[in-house]
Amino acid sequence: MLTIHNALATVIDESSETAGDLFVENGVVMAPDAPTGTGRGTSTGTPAERLDATGCVVTPGLVNAHHHLLQTAFRTLPGTRGVPMATWLPTMAAAYARAGIDPELEHAAARAGLAESLLAGVTTVADHHLNWPGGPGNTDVELTVGIARAAAAAAADLGARLVFVRGSARDDAEQAAASAEAIVDALVPGAVGGVRADGLLQVAVGPAGVHSDSPETFRLLGEVAARHGLRRRTQANEQVDVAIALEKYGRRPIDLLEEWGWIAPDVTLAHLCAVTEDEIRRLAANGVTATHAPACDLPMGWGIAPVSALRASGIAVGLGTSGGGSNDASNLLADARLAMQIAPLVGEPITAREVLGMATKGSALGLGRPELGSLRLGDAADLCVWDVSGVADAAVADPVAGLLWANPGRKPRHVVVAGRVVVRDYELVGCDQRTIAADLENLLADRHAR
Repeated sequence: MLTIHNALATVIDESSETAGDLFVENGVVMAPDAPTGTGRGTSTGTPAERLDATGCVVTPGLVNAHHHLLQTAFRTLPGTRGVPMATWLPTMAAAYARAGIDPELEHAAARAGLAESLLAGVTTVADHHLNWPGGPGNTDVELTVGIARAAAAAAADLGARLVFVRGSARDDAEQAAASAEAIVDALVPGAVGGVRADGLLQVAVGPAGVHSDSPETFRLLGEVAARHGLRRRTQANEQVDVAIALEKYGRRPIDLLEEWGWIAPDVTLAHLCAVTEDEIRRLAANGVTATHAPACDLPMGWGIAPVSALRASGIAVGLGTSGGGSNDASNLLADARLAMQIAPLVGEPITAREVLGMATKGSALGLGRPELGSLRLGDAADLCVWDVSGVADAAVADPVAGLLWANPGRKPRHVVVAGRVVVRDYELVGCDQRTIAADLENLLADRHAR
């Protein structure tokens, strides 16, 4: 049993908060009077424990619905900031080729990106992995499985939840589908909906977008998803996506995705910077979910998603950082603050609680994981304890809204995943963040010296 004690407020979901202690057993949120041993999930095997939350606000763990963990190894590269995507893509590809993508690099980059995420309060990361050894069209199935295993191992080591998305960017369609099948068999064999029984690992599929992947790739990866009940994810309506779709097909991305069977309730679309009112209506009518990535799209000049209009139509909108190649950070709360600040530029304002809801439940719904992103009874016990007693929060009238408005870049004091404390007093439990950083930097230095 784990008790979160004496919090100023506990955010249950976007519309509700509570006072008093929060109780966790067997990885789920429990009622204070629930009999011992009635929790669902996997027991942590730890004795009764209490986390002091005096002067703190407790929230659900943040859910990063769109990341590219490999890019943690490729941040602030020259020629990758504020440039058109047509310039950014080949610059990043050259950097990948120089370093050499393999399971060793993936493990080091994912470990750094996931450690950074946990320290920022992100308990679940969806890793849309698009880049594979040998470049487009040369994907080796055994190597792709090795890379997926490496990412999963990094998450297991740190105690993070991981959604590994077998992505594609101009890959051979049949090879992409074959490796997706192999990754399912290796990581989540027989799992319902591609989610392992303990809920800590999930597999999904996702072409990069209509700008890079063929109708055949969308079809074959869609068939893999249907066979295993996997979620489907892709990127749509950034500047390059719209431009290439019009040039290549004479049609807009949403039209193509609808024709190719990728406008459906099991699909999440990331970015959606340039969508029309009619396209929003069609997405909403078909139950599509969305992911907003403002700290990628805005500074790169790639557009701003009309989040208020998307939400008003009934679309569940989550939040993602995207990768280090365009964002440089895995701090989803900082990106939530940015999303709140820029919303009035393209629509109605969004409140702090609404944006916090996007970074938690909105993201979780896009992953098909309703047990994540809230702290109702029976939900997964993923949570953050945020200290709001310091001078940066002085005179804040609403401490929940202040999580976003005040103290930019704040970090949680404690983080819990599936009932296990993985960050305590601002440090990883069982791992040293400095060693993780040094491991990645030393690996890159060795490869660049060859």
